[in-house]
Amino acid sequence: MIYFDNAATTVPSKSAIDKAIEFNNDKFYNPSTLYNGGLNCAKEIKCAKDSILRCLGAISNDYEVIFTSCGSESDNQAIFCTVKRGIFVTDKGEHSAVHKSFLELKNRGLSVEFIDLNKDGSVNTERLYDFIEKNSGVSFVSIMHVNNETGAINDVNTIADRIKKINPSIIFHVDGVQAYAKLPYRLSNKIDLYSISAHKINGIKGVGALIKRKKLNVSPLIFGGGQENGLRSGTENVFGIKVFQYATEERALSLKENYKKVQEIKEFIAENLDKDVFTVLSSIDSSISSPYILSVSAKGLRGEVLMHLLEMENILVGNGSACSSKNRFSRVLTACGYDEKILDGVLRISFSPNSTMQEAEIAVKIINEKAKKLKETMR
Repeated sequence: MIYFDNAATTVPSKSAIDKAIEFNNDKFYNPSTLYNGGLNCAKEIKCAKDSILRCLGAISNDYEVIFTSCGSESDNQAIFCTVKRGIFVTDKGEHSAVHKSFLELKNRGLSVEFIDLNKDGSVNTERLYDFIEKNSGVSFVSIMHVNNETGAINDVNTIADRIKKINPSIIFHVDGVQAYAKLPYRLSNKIDLYSISAHKINGIKGVGALIKRKKLNVSPLIFGGGQENGLRSGTENVFGIKVFQYATEERALSLKENYKKVQEIKEFIAENLDKDVFTVLSSIDSSISSPYILSVSAKGLRGEVLMHLLEMENILVGNGSACSSKNRFSRVLTACGYDEKILDGVLRISFSPNSTMQEAEIAVKIINEKAKKLKETMR
């Protein structure tokens, strides 16, 4: 099987799981208990938090980590548990965890603004800054780091700096799920909140984190026993957290090498897809687009049909965000301005450090063959 749907989820790292397995088998204690086993588990959670902050170049003096169940929960806590009034601003390309949270804010009677996208899926920063300058009531802004459908990179450090110069009191949140431990990146001290997820970097599902500035007041989204310094109740998933830590450390060790390797695979596929059939939607420039995501369209064909034809050949790709797969047309790509013929034929091909050029060569050949045959049947 060739697995090219890594933006949806990644294969859990066997070596990370093997290192963490003792926390599932022998060191299974509840970290809130006061005997040695529990206290040691609590120390291991602290270790994992330090490791996650190091990967972002952040220090524990300035930031803290709240472990959650996933990136969506992290986004929800950032959006619902920091600011209670004012104008909430995001863009039209956000993951559904942010987009639908903003719609819920609107349902609750709060003022919400969705900023337009550029053609590549990045936020239109001119319109973002213009809106903030003209609206002194803006209190919260959320902009994703990497667009999960097009791979477009938003320069969130520069955006944060500009926003804070306009209005220092604005809380700035970043959904960093598709960027964390993939992009060479250092967290700016102008960013207040940053969401990440384990299963996007070869960790296991059920673990995420919200990174917050220590001085920022955040309320809990989940109430109970007061775990995570009272900010996220529920017994911590120590095994999952340790897998997250070890997967992070594996990614961090070869981050730049992985970036270059995956970029070569992305470029190869983009260049070798049949240009009579496919339109490349993602930028190939690695300075503005993540090498881990390539969106293309088989114009005039149904992307979902082509996806299933490829599945029969043991090639797994996506056709948009896995969290919005019930919609025929991508909300994000629609906001980019594409017409229905392009929208109908979308495939999202996404990579991990485990992806190989040999897999890319096989996949391109079969993708071209299946798309060409599908096109012939529609004549």
